[in-house]
Amino acid sequence: MRIIAGRLKGRRLVGPGALSVRPTSDPLRETLFNVLGDRVQDARVLDAFAGTGAIGLEALSRGAILTAFIERDPGVGRILARNVAACGEDEACIIIRDDFVGSRARHPRIEPFHVVIADPPYDRPDLDPVALEGARWLRPEGWLVLEHSRRRSTPEAAGPFRRLRTVVAGDSALSFYGTPAEPRM
Repeated sequence: MRIIAGRLKGRRLVGPGALSVRPTSDPLRETLFNVLGDRVQDARVLDAFAGTGAIGLEALSRGAILTAFIERDPGVGRILARNVAACGEDEACIIIRDDFVGSRARHPRIEPFHVVIADPPYDRPDLDPVALEGARWLRPEGWLVLEHSRRRSTPEAAGPFRRLRTVVAGDSALSFYGTPAEPRM
């Protein structure tokens, strides 16, 4: 696993090893950031269900000014912290050890984000609570991305944000949410 593009391009990341984490593949991360385009430039990004931190670190590499990671598993959190330190990004990162759903209410002093990317376990029974929590963390003009199994449906809306596009790649899919007034992606 490595950083694909930007100033940290080629940087190797520690993988999950025997831990039960499914990192986002390099090709799917490339698709994600190709669709987001310059929306991560100078943005505050939240990487929910962060795992190894590959998505959030990729965002920093591509110009985000800050990435917050939410990860509840302590073992995975240690790998995440190692990857942040190995990339030299401690000053641009916040690691929150918590469950994602309900986290906004527990961390009200953290400013909202421009982009929230949530990659919950593919076997999660209901993505609606994840989408709603993502919307709670967003700025009004923000973008929410849900990574999910292509066999799972995602909600049409997450609070004021509407699903604007879904991209399928292999067994995975990325659903993009924004405000209806936004140009099509």
